Amino acid sequence: MAKFVVEFEYNVDRAGRQGLHPAHAENLYRLADNGVLLLGGPLVGENSGLLVYEVESREELQRVLDDEPYVKGGLVARTRIQEWAPGKGSWIAALNTSENRSEEVPAIEGVH
Repeated sequence: MAKFVVEFEYNVDRAGRQGLHPAHAENLYRLADNGVLLLGGPLVGENSGLLVYEVESREELQRVLDDEPYVKGGLVARTRIQEWAPGKGSWIAALNTSENRSEEVPAIEGVH
């Protein structure tokens, strides 16, 4: 499984997104419940959000993003996608389990 960091830069402010926010939130909760969305939220002081997904491929990620209500509604001005190999930090225990370990990034000793 691959992990991707996605930044959505919006073309409307928070108030302009309110109409689609319930569908957006429901979509994110569904993705989180299915293990696809690992974490996400707005970037403070910015008109953008940051999300981390775990999927089989970039193509699968693109299908997930194409189904995002803010994307469908034309509220996203720019999307930045980067594959990510987490390696350090206090959240690694949750992200770097034996079944999720990237072969490129060794597990941290003592973290299971």
